[in-house]
Amino acid sequence: MGEIGFDEPVKSVDSDFYADPHRYYERWRQDGPVHRVRLASGVASWVIIGYAEGRAALADPRLRKNVTDMYELFRRKDAEILTNESSQALNSHMLNSDPPDHTRLRKLVTKAFTPRRVAALRPRIEAITAALLDEMAEHDEVDLLQAFANPLPVTVICELLGVPFEDRTDFQAWTRVLVGAVDTLEDRAAATLAMAKYLTELIAAKRGAPEEDLLSGLIQPADDGDRLEEQELVAMSFLLLVAGHETTVNLLANGIYHLLRDRAQWDALRADPSGIPAAVEEFLRHEGPVGWSTIRFTAEPVQIGEITIPAGELVYVALSAANRDPARFATPDTLDVTANASGHLAFGHGIHFCVGAPLARMEAEIAFSALLTRFPTLDFADPAYTPDWQHSILFRGLADLPVRPNP
Repeated sequence: MGEIGFDEPVKSVDSDFYADPHRYYERWRQDGPVHRVRLASGVASWVIIGYAEGRAALADPRLRKNVTDMYELFRRKDAEILTNESSQALNSHMLNSDPPDHTRLRKLVTKAFTPRRVAALRPRIEAITAALLDEMAEHDEVDLLQAFANPLPVTVICELLGVPFEDRTDFQAWTRVLVGAVDTLEDRAAATLAMAKYLTELIAAKRGAPEEDLLSGLIQPADDGDRLEEQELVAMSFLLLVAGHETTVNLLANGIYHLLRDRAQWDALRADPSGIPAAVEEFLRHEGPVGWSTIRFTAEPVQIGEITIPAGELVYVALSAANRDPARFATPDTLDVTANASGHLAFGHGIHFCVGAPLARMEAEIAFSALLTRFPTLDFADPAYTPDWQHSILFRGLADLPVRPNP
């Protein structure tokens, strides 16, 4: 067994972390791949930043995700997080469960994301993309986040799930509170209650008048007779709605931002559009949409690298740090759209690998192809633009991205 981890000094995450987390990771990496870090909640958690260690941890069954046990652990540690009934209802989904519960829940939803089902969405995604770019062409300057990177995946997930697009302002506002790091517990409680109430009412409406959408399908029993209970339906809806749009929004915006910072990369993709699928993988590796994995906890002592994390400890894998580990990637801090980024951890690894990854990849490939073709001279509205990054350890995304489509 390695050295017991409580001897590790506790590192801290300050407010400047969100602007450049890679600066923190570079400093931490000098002390190894595993660290104790005190977060805004006040609780010292374990953060894995090494690629090999992180990949192994993501598939390690000793790192549990059962939401009931997780909340009990939060309470024992007096964590300043929301642990009320609405919060547990929203978070009792497959991403916060272990086998056999996870196996059952994932089976009920995976059928919606088969390669054939995803491929069938291509014409509609292409049409949405074209309409958004048509609208962009009418303006000298736009916020690319609001004009394109946000409405494309939001429209897709709303149509797939059967969520009214006109409700996007509400559910995105609640989402930003729930995944952010600056709102108060009162704000989080209000957003949690509002989101849970909204989804409960939406499911009731689908039950009364089912349509040809994923939520209506999830309400119905599966072929083997299994079905989601009411709380499971609410939690699954929450997971699919939030993860189904927020990650792709950030994938698009982050990728475009880094391309505009490096015109040679932009020109390389315009010259050879066949390289766009590989470029999407590089965007995911270089500045992926998810900063840290969702939380896990140790049910028993677990050795990670040279450190043994005791039982009853909270653990994160810093995906964005693992994806820039120089032990795995030759030039980790350089964006290279021609590089082989295979094996990155942006979508996770193991049984919790993102079920919507094929859809996100297809949306990104369509979006980048269309954008590069339609606006070959797209550029920052202000050459001195400095990004304002969301204050979230979970999601890595921009607050805005002002551009000129035809400068």
